[in-house]
Amino acid sequence: MAKSLVIVMLCFLLVLALLGEIQASSPSQKQRQGNHGNGMYGATQGSLRPQECGPRCTQRCSATAYKKPCMFFCQKCCAKCLCVPPGTYGNKQSCPCYNNWKTKRGGPKCP
Repeated sequence: MAKSLVIVMLCFLLVLALLGEIQASSPSQKQRQGNHGNGMYGATQGSLRPQECGPRCTQRCSATAYKKPCMFFCQKCCAKCLCVPPGTYGNKQSCPCYNNWKTKRGGPKCP
């Protein structure tokens, strides 16, 4: 009887040890979030998916009186750079591609 109890206890400890190993080796929720977990998600180059450009550009162009051209160019820039700077104006340094894309005349292409 004592031997079977010892065997059961050893099996139980072995299962606990294996569960601890599995949890330790799997990525945590914070690691799986990637850029989603920090405040820079969508503002750093390549951090957006193409389908996320629309809502980001809507927010970016919300304060302008020229919504249609702003949305057109914002979505064009987002499709190329996969990022949109935070806020409604400025902050372009967080997305160099968005910041450095210029028109033929040398002006900024992205709003």
